[in-house]
Amino acid sequence: MTDKPLLEVRNLRVEFPTREATLVAVDDISFHINAGEVLGVVGESGAGKSMTGAAIIGLIEPPGHIAGGEIIFDGQRIDNLSNTEIRKIRGRHIGAIFQDPLTSLNPLHTVGRQIIDTIITHLPLSQKQARTRALELLKEVGIPSAEERIDHYPHQFSGGMRQRVVIALALCADPKLIIADEPTTALDVSIQAQIINLLKGLCSQYDTAIMLVTHDMGVIAETADRVAVMYAGRIGEIGPVADIIQQPKLPYTVGLMGSIPAIGEDVERLTQIDGSMPRLNALPSGCRFHPRCPSAFAYCAIERPELIEAGNSQVACWLYDKEKGQGKSPAHGLQKTHTKAVSKTTTQPANTLLQVEGLKQYFDVSPPLLTRLLERTGRKYVHAVDGLDFTINRGETFGLVGESGCGKSTVARAIVGLYKATDGTICFDYVDDGGLDDKQRMQMIFQDPHASLNPRWRVREIVAEAIPAGTGSTKQKITARVGELLAQVGLAAEDARKYPHEFSGGQRQRISIARALAGEPEFLVCDEPTSALDVSVQAQILNLMVDLQRRMGLTYLFISHDLAVVNHISTKVGVMYLGRLVEWADTDTLFSNPQHPYTRMLLDSIPDLTNIGAKRSQVGGEVPSPINPPSGCTFHPRCPFATDRCKSEIPIASSVSGSSVACHAIEEKRLPDWKTS
Repeated sequence: MTDKPLLEVRNLRVEFPTREATLVAVDDISFHINAGEVLGVVGESGAGKSMTGAAIIGLIEPPGHIAGGEIIFDGQRIDNLSNTEIRKIRGRHIGAIFQDPLTSLNPLHTVGRQIIDTIITHLPLSQKQARTRALELLKEVGIPSAEERIDHYPHQFSGGMRQRVVIALALCADPKLIIADEPTTALDVSIQAQIINLLKGLCSQYDTAIMLVTHDMGVIAETADRVAVMYAGRIGEIGPVADIIQQPKLPYTVGLMGSIPAIGEDVERLTQIDGSMPRLNALPSGCRFHPRCPSAFAYCAIERPELIEAGNSQVACWLYDKEKGQGKSPAHGLQKTHTKAVSKTTTQPANTLLQVEGLKQYFDVSPPLLTRLLERTGRKYVHAVDGLDFTINRGETFGLVGESGCGKSTVARAIVGLYKATDGTICFDYVDDGGLDDKQRMQMIFQDPHASLNPRWRVREIVAEAIPAGTGSTKQKITARVGELLAQVGLAAEDARKYPHEFSGGQRQRISIARALAGEPEFLVCDEPTSALDVSVQAQILNLMVDLQRRMGLTYLFISHDLAVVNHISTKVGVMYLGRLVEWADTDTLFSNPQHPYTRMLLDSIPDLTNIGAKRSQVGGEVPSPINPPSGCTFHPRCPFATDRCKSEIPIASSVSGSSVACHAIEEKRLPDWKTS
């Protein structure tokens, strides 16, 4: 690294003029990034992280514009360049990696065509030379069989592989700076580890600088050199990654760190930052965080604090002002409380509420009959779920984990009746679900609350629709019931008059939960209910779910790819791979002594906030296609302990050290003890 900054942002201000007022999305922020350095930018949605990145590469959507400040890149001011001039820099010297690779890739062109066109646009190479360069890039980012895959279309790649292609596009012209906007948010921890290791390799090998925008503090801990914490368009704290994560000073940063569940922690409730990010048309006076800050005092609402030195970091907080701070503790009310949690090992007699036996869910994806006759091919089926057995007792939370494509969401939809099972039985309260008429006892909470709520209905209609009919309820009683349900999830009765778009993401998920509770269910199927939320909002929802379970005796099936969240909320955990359970056990047992190689690989790929800069283990390969699953144990192509028996014989589950495990290597005692493997 050199001492001269590659990028300097000075007093940047981004405005969006509207009829009512001028909205300030980024307000007077300054920072720098050195060559070979990774600057992490974190904060809740709406903090201005992505807008800052868009300003640097000149991609602010009109009527937004840079209203003040300077952006200096490699010694040249670029914020005042014309569109033609900035295009010569964007792509050539500054690359970009966006969150959703599907929106970054043209579905009508092969990935090779898109990479080659980008190379030719920025570098003086021939078509043949550009193709050779494209092949090198695909191999460099870890695309297997690059010579064949270069002519494939985006839809023929998995999510992780598409993100690798987007990274290859960003590297086409050997840029000096990469703006990576949530590059791992939509990925499983296994694929996430591969992408993060790839980005770190770029910095060390090519001295590339990266501005990493994310809300995942685990990614920051293992990738970033420094961190900037943004809130409502301002930088509240900036400093070395170890100081920000392990010794945060800004009350907002303290709250964010306390909101993150961690494996092995004995915490009953997560730290919860009440409220939400203020809207741009209603920014508070003074410190913008003061309405949510438990350490705020009178002066915080009067004047806006600026960044001042505080140890190795800089912090914008009046608590650190020698005159105004009055010796107050910035962590008051937001530090993580290590309350003794209730043991997750079941000690009560089993009272089965849901029993799933031999569940299979196949989907016919065969081409038309005429095509099959001409090509002499048979039918094709997606084996989404292929023989699943598990039980959930009353009052339990059964966590279901696994990579994308393992069939978790398909299981959820089959249980609630959205899919008709191909084979097997689903018994709810000892009644075969195929003949169960009372579906009100079982409800579902979906991943994206915005997509699952009717945008044209008021909250009153959304929640009231789920209230059981035929109970003789009058309009007044239904209105009162809606108010009660909203109160149960932490919303006001007055919110019933509003539409979904008037709420934050966390509040919309609360509405989804209220709707699910309207039918007075005993069992909730939660399909990734927190994956689309910021860590602070995630903590609010997880705490709410724990409170509701205790108060109402609810039973949960909790599906997630976030193992730390599952560890925090679940009583039992099942690990799913390609339509089958490979291991299931009490939460404490599974996370302290995992048995199956796949479970161990997943746990090894989790980022460790206590070990700054550590390189996590990668899960080799990807989930095979469920259309043509491997024979024998479906995990054998990725398993370092696989033998010929694993390739030909499906393993039968057996009890080992408190877990039920389907693995030949475990049965034959070929696996070393956990953490010695």
